[in-house]
Amino acid sequence: MQTSDIESLDVVRGVEETLGLTQARGAAFVSLGNPARGRARTYRRQTGLDWLAAKGRLSVAQHTAGLRYGAIYRRVRGELALRSSLNLQPGEAGAQPVAAVLGQAEARARASQALVALRRILGQQAALVAACDLICGEEMTPREATGNEREAGRMEAVLAVALDLLCANAPGRGEV
Repeated sequence: MQTSDIESLDVVRGVEETLGLTQARGAAFVSLGNPARGRARTYRRQTGLDWLAAKGRLSVAQHTAGLRYGAIYRRVRGELALRSSLNLQPGEAGAQPVAAVLGQAEARARASQALVALRRILGQQAALVAACDLICGEEMTPREATGNEREAGRMEAVLAVALDLLCANAPGRGEV
């Protein structure tokens, strides 16, 4: 065996070990590509919603409601990315135009209002909000979010109830 073959084999073993450890913590992966064609296997991490939908544990309506909640949640979380505008100079290298910064801030404010409305639909219930935040927003699998199988099953059931509420009571279906 050549040195490059040994190194390639070590890399493959390292990837498999990392993948196994991450899966043991509850992450879900999809294998892409065809290793028979001489290519290394490629993996893509699945979001919690996608994993649950692929397992048939969510309806299409629930999956859609979860995707919407997650998009709004992540837009609001992006709030931290806004920097001070005290030194903002339009046209300066690397600086965004003032209109773009204001547009982002307005979009985040609308998303924040939409998130408050969605959480009201959930009755501000901590378990329902946490399930949506962790699985829809943070894109964790139930096992990643809870750390064990028993609690993962409970989290999955709570999420299903939350998504049913969001499906049944969602205010305007316009995208935020």
